[in-house]
Amino acid sequence: MTDSRKGFTVWFTGLPSAGKSTLADLLAPELRRRGHGVEVFDGDVVRTHLCKGLGFSKEDRDENIRRIGFVCAMVTRHGGAAIAAAISPYRAIREEVRGKVQNFVEVYVKTAVETCIQRDVKGLYKKALAGEIKGFTGVDDPYEAPANPELIILTEEETPQESAARIVRKLEELGYLAPAPAPSLSAEEEKRMRERLTRLGYLPA
Repeated sequence: MTDSRKGFTVWFTGLPSAGKSTLADLLAPELRRRGHGVEVFDGDVVRTHLCKGLGFSKEDRDENIRRIGFVCAMVTRHGGAAIAAAISPYRAIREEVRGKVQNFVEVYVKTAVETCIQRDVKGLYKKALAGEIKGFTGVDDPYEAPANPELIILTEEETPQESAARIVRKLEELGYLAPAPAPSLSAEEEKRMRERLTRLGYLPA
């Protein structure tokens, strides 16, 4: 039997401007609608508060991910749903976090760098390509894709809403979300349905 109160962490990873925050913003209200307490840890917001003072060296980026992982572990341990939307470019530190967070669901938001550049409203890729920003993931710093994520989202092949729905289905399959109840028919809809089934011979006249 599914325990709808089971804590879990959905960890979005992918290139800058891949669509991680968009999916997190779509997923969070659906989880709340299902009765879960939800905390969202967006990479940009976390760096302003939880990880203020950290730079962008590999060591600082790893520490940034460790801190996000630490709070996700706390939320999960107490039965909440944690959503992390951070680039988290290095595979080893993601695996380290996986080992410390219960019910860790890694979602790889796979988007071509050319598409990310088109979506980049902040113009960070443009600055990185011009050499104004150093160590930018996807330009002059590597992104290491997950080897075995629970789910791969191809954002160029489906809408954000379709992607969010697939994430919800995966959480249901894993037993972290109870299936949503089927919508009930109104009295008028039920009457029309019975009349149709009667005409087709499935119900006695």
